[in-house]
Amino acid sequence: MDRAAIKKSRQFLKGTIRKQIDFSETDQSMGIPVPPIEKPYAADAKRIALPKPDTWKTIPGADLQMAIGNRCSRRVYRKEALGLEEVAFLLWATQGVRGKVTGGHSYRTVPSAGCRHALETYVAVLNVEGLKPAIYRYLPLSHELLFELSEEGLAERLVEATLGQVFVGKAAATFIWTAVPYRMEWRYGLAAHKVIAIDAGHVCQNMYLACEAIGAGTCAIAAYDQEALNRLLRLDGEDEFAIYLAPVGKVTT
Repeated sequence: MDRAAIKKSRQFLKGTIRKQIDFSETDQSMGIPVPPIEKPYAADAKRIALPKPDTWKTIPGADLQMAIGNRCSRRVYRKEALGLEEVAFLLWATQGVRGKVTGGHSYRTVPSAGCRHALETYVAVLNVEGLKPAIYRYLPLSHELLFELSEEGLAERLVEATLGQVFVGKAAATFIWTAVPYRMEWRYGLAAHKVIAIDAGHVCQNMYLACEAIGAGTCAIAAYDQEALNRLLRLDGEDEFAIYLAPVGKVTT
């Protein structure tokens, strides 16, 4: 065990933002324009409108105490498709915009340091009603899915990228969160990397609770092959890279 490396890592975790950063030297303080709050896409890209919260008909109400009490990691899923409304609900619950979008900020269903929201959400669809198996990206500002790419043997590629965790390939869909670090670095410099990890935890906890509401299950995954997962999503691994996953499928309640 490399105790020196462990000690250094602990110092990073214990550091406060005020100690880690000189706010007078951040890109924000130097007047550099705020980065986009959503990853850009081509004007002619294929987009799929998602059912909006005020139109949902299949999303039941959920008792919060019960959802918290029943929350657990679930790795066994039924061979049942997720509905498009259910996917829309899970995306809204984890990254949906719930308020105004102004000045480079978007107020969402999860907290984020400085309202920077440095995460993007990809969905590897295997069994969702109305969607072809493929990888999509969530567009929170318009509540749409953006078609990213088709991948031969997607289930097998997911299992391979998650170090042989077979249940990932049996989920109806796997939600993959990536970090676009500069969105946070623009404001917080070196301290950005600590709060990006904290933000990912907020998002995945909402996923767990939202799954309980629709009779689905999930299991947070942080053990994966970084390069393989980045390749699967066609990411450069520097300006954007995978940080967390959550396969989702219907479960026996």
